[in-house]
Amino acid sequence: MHRRRFLLLASSAVWGLPLLSSCTREPSVGPVRIVWDRDTCEHCKMIISEKRFAAQIRNPAMRVYKFDDFGCAVSFLKNQEWAAQPAEFWVADMSNSGQWLDARQAHYLGGKTTPMGFGFGATTLTGAGIVSYEEARKAVLAFLE
Repeated sequence: MHRRRFLLLASSAVWGLPLLSSCTREPSVGPVRIVWDRDTCEHCKMIISEKRFAAQIRNPAMRVYKFDDFGCAVSFLKNQEWAAQPAEFWVADMSNSGQWLDARQAHYLGGKTTPMGFGFGATTLTGAGIVSYEEARKAVLAFLE
């Protein structure tokens, strides 16, 4: 009787393992799921809760780092040996909290109240007050000096 119970439990564990791992597997490209109010920023260690200003970086080894503010991502990136070639860099569209934008192709609007006070929100808009990725990145780096 005990052996039968053990075999039943063992087979359940073996068969359930692939199901469990498939539920937690992240995509190998593109942004990953952020658990809002749970995941923490890789740079400042604050909880990521403001969906409009979140960011993600995937390094060349395909590890994903999550951030609560574009400025935290830029600050983190400047200290990485692979900084010139991150595999991917995603930012949340500040006007559409469900959409991710390629950070290097997005446009940025300054003067926003962001989680860590760097002040830039990503957008697809262009026009007055909107700057490029490179301009926003340089402004964050200047702020850090």
